[in-house]
Amino acid sequence: MHEPLDGIGGADAVLGRPFPLPSLPVPLCRWVDVIQVAPDGVEVAWNLDDTRENTPARLAIYAGKEPPPDRELPEATEPHWRDNVTIRTAPLPEAEPSLRPVTELAWHHDGLHLRLTGQGPWELDDLLALARSI
Repeated sequence: MHEPLDGIGGADAVLGRPFPLPSLPVPLCRWVDVIQVAPDGVEVAWNLDDTRENTPARLAIYAGKEPPPDRELPEATEPHWRDNVTIRTAPLPEAEPSLRPVTELAWHHDGLHLRLTGQGPWELDDLLALARSI
């Protein structure tokens, strides 16, 4: 399933509650995609302004009543845990430099399965801070 939705209100409707958003600022954004990726799950993706050197290009948050669809990440690290969050990274050598590497954080909170995906030169502590702010 990969169905574009009409903004964050569409995500709220799929979840039957407000979509959980970070309370910390997100870097400058070019556009946002809101996509239903599971019967009861939505991913909101911020496509960031990566025109400055060493800036990340993407941040995505999945929220759903079921775990997010599996994402194959060739050469990914073994999952490890920090602060009750599962973390894995992959180099994505085929992607543009601003999209490398990819870091995935997954956890469960307030009845929802959550996954935060950062693409580009994110600091892990910054991604964990965003995750905690949701």
